[in-house]
Amino acid sequence: MKTIIRARGKDETEIFVECEESGALREVSEFFTFFANGYKFVPSYRNKLWDGKIRLFNSRDNTLPRGLLYHLSEFCKLREYEFETSLEVPPVKPAQVSEFLDSLELSSGGAQIQARDYQVAAFAHGVSNRRAVLVSPTGSGKSLIIYLLLRWALLERLQFDGLRAIVIVPTTSLVEQLFKDFCDYSSGDSSFEVESLVHRIYSGKEKEMASARVVITTWQSAIKMGPKWFQEFGCVIGDEAHQFKAASLVKIMGYLTKAHMRIGTTGTLDGTQVNRLVLEGCFGPVYQVTTTRELIAADTLAQLKINVLALKYPDAVRKGLGKMEYAAELDFIVSYRPRNNFIVNLAIDQPGNTLVLFNYVEKHGKPLHDLIKEKLAGSGRNLYFVSGCVETDERERIRTIMETETGAIVVASMGTFSTGINIRNLHNIVMASPTKSQIRLLQSIGRGLRKSDDGRGTTVFDLADDLSWRKRKNYTLAHAVERINIYARESLDYKIHEVPLS
Repeated sequence: MKTIIRARGKDETEIFVECEESGALREVSEFFTFFANGYKFVPSYRNKLWDGKIRLFNSRDNTLPRGLLYHLSEFCKLREYEFETSLEVPPVKPAQVSEFLDSLELSSGGAQIQARDYQVAAFAHGVSNRRAVLVSPTGSGKSLIIYLLLRWALLERLQFDGLRAIVIVPTTSLVEQLFKDFCDYSSGDSSFEVESLVHRIYSGKEKEMASARVVITTWQSAIKMGPKWFQEFGCVIGDEAHQFKAASLVKIMGYLTKAHMRIGTTGTLDGTQVNRLVLEGCFGPVYQVTTTRELIAADTLAQLKINVLALKYPDAVRKGLGKMEYAAELDFIVSYRPRNNFIVNLAIDQPGNTLVLFNYVEKHGKPLHDLIKEKLAGSGRNLYFVSGCVETDERERIRTIMETETGAIVVASMGTFSTGINIRNLHNIVMASPTKSQIRLLQSIGRGLRKSDDGRGTTVFDLADDLSWRKRKNYTLAHAVERINIYARESLDYKIHEVPLS
């Protein structure tokens, strides 16, 4: 007798998985069970209170995140089980996509524009499937894709249901930037008044939505709203969606039980299977829009050159350090005066606008800023400092100023300037702090991928710290090797240079 697995809708967040054979449901549960990243270091695992596994299938009520419907179908194919569901969405015809896009008066900087081919393809995929994670690198124009999806959602169904659309982003700076982008795209379209139709919510902003049809908010503000508040929305778009693996963001997505359209956008994923499936459970299957290499080759993005600077510490320093824990190694690196002097000289010596990215505000960012300030005294060059302590409006002002500068230096924390911030006129990036995160690395590099007005490319300086001694290898050097592997995998142009530190 043929095993039949059926999927039916519970709401827009979850589906029921049904089968008369309990053994098959146990197989489903196992198929969607994974070890969490770094589970061996979690106290609850060490104390034997948790087995280290994430279970995406809820065996208590036989439910599965609705975005994993495709993977359930694939599971049935692998097991040669019969799969039945009525949850598939009828595709949108190409003629409908073309007609809709032709009806929009798109503009940028006051001039009429048209969406690029890959943006049109991403939009068509999103509206046809209603659920997707759109992976498109920094500089590819994700904000325009989001704008097109919102315009479609408002026209297609939300107005009839009386529901709104919500866009969730990780930072207040991105709220303001996205709002400005929408104003730019619609400046020649009198049918879409951004000021009245789009409302922003974050700390210090009015929470009442009034007659707004679209809400842009941070997840930190959204999580404070009760479950009932989320019933107002029939469409959700999560920008920088790779962060939606966090428990609070999964919780938000669980509240959006009426959101039939769910689109995540991100520049990159972290490469782990479990995080990808959590993300797909929230939104839907991953769709690769385009790649950084393709955009550079097409001259859509700036030419990028990566210089990996292998900092060779003096033998006496390396020998005397011994085996250090990771945190102690980082503390030593960011406080080592010759290294900081090298960063300062490197930043000042580069022509054009330069971004210096750091991780630690008090023990690294501020000392670097003070050293650069001292050395720039009387030069006439502008220096800016950005961290989470700097108000959103001031960060936005600095970002805007940079577009008209010719030799400015911005010392900024990775947390504020590595994610989603558009800087058009950027020529150099100095990565002053070590990182092993693929997402943070590629997004930091992405700050320099937008083409400058002068057509110049962007140079990235990636600092790799060699504190090894004989057979002992240090943590940050191993992380540097991981970054080099990422450059190779992404087909980015990089060279390694050895630099002795005095």
